[in-house]
Amino acid sequence: MTRPIVLLDPHPRRAGSIFDPEQMRRLQAMAEIVTEHIDGRLPAALVDAALPRVSAVLGQTDLPAERIAQAPHLKAVINVEGNFLPNVDATACSARGIEILSVAPVFAVPVAEMALGLALDLARGITAGDRAMREGREAYGRLGCAGSVLLSRVTIGLVGFGNLGRALRRLLEGFRSDILVHDPWLPASAIAEEGCRACGLDELLGASDAVFLLAGATKDNPGFIDAGALARMRDGAILVLASRAAIVDFPALLAEAGRLRVATDVFPEEPVPADDPVRRSSMLLSSHRAGGIPAAFHDMGERILDDLALILRGLPPVRLQRANLQTMMQMRSKPGREGAEPRSSGRN
Repeated sequence: MTRPIVLLDPHPRRAGSIFDPEQMRRLQAMAEIVTEHIDGRLPAALVDAALPRVSAVLGQTDLPAERIAQAPHLKAVINVEGNFLPNVDATACSARGIEILSVAPVFAVPVAEMALGLALDLARGITAGDRAMREGREAYGRLGCAGSVLLSRVTIGLVGFGNLGRALRRLLEGFRSDILVHDPWLPASAIAEEGCRACGLDELLGASDAVFLLAGATKDNPGFIDAGALARMRDGAILVLASRAAIVDFPALLAEAGRLRVATDVFPEEPVPADDPVRRSSMLLSSHRAGGIPAAFHDMGERILDDLALILRGLPPVRLQRANLQTMMQMRSKPGREGAEPRSSGRN
């Protein structure tokens, strides 16, 4: 029998960051690999020449309907960034029964842990205390904790409840907090099954001691966390942005930093310009590094290999995130870069 053909086009990631040497050997044993051993997108001529024989695409290759029509054996497109991007014609894939998959689940726990860490830092002044001690201006004991608050037994709001929101909810169990969720894509009963209460955005922002922004970017929600939304939050409340910068009005966020305790792992422009005012703000800043830890990439390789093996045998995938045509059409994630790891809210 003819060996299946896999097109490996992982840019902006690199094949070596997705598959360790043993995983790469497993992939090569599973299929013939079409790729180039250089960084960057595969040349269009190479892609077009390979498509008539390809069984699966691993990467962010542009796949309009015309290209999909050239690939009669194509069974799956696996996005290795963590996003469902609009450069793949989802309708054409759906009509052919071609799976569109994402590695987004591998980032849920790493990003959730970082989001919780940022919130704990804001609550207890961990990095601020470190800086004060290094500069010789520390305060000890009760005086050093004058601005500290607890995360335990408070009201916590989660804006967005996909893979990331559910992972964070599990981490929060030990804090015995009341958890409110705003996610218009989920029925209240599904949220209640997770031990949380569904509510409107205004109620969540006004009632929460700590808010985690976990929603993905869609065509309908750019900047929906705006000045009005932020003004509803109580003085001193914690706000952690851990999903997409596009959902927040950043100038409004900058204006509220100080009244609110704010942390963010994402920014409208990355790398952040040297003269960006966010660098001089009181926000707790993280350079889009919440998800891209080594454990996540090892997990990514394992999940891809597991599902690819099933797909090549004619079986459905079980470990990656399957695209939903209706919700995929709503997503507006930007392509990322290796070194500024993209992530998904887990909506699709």
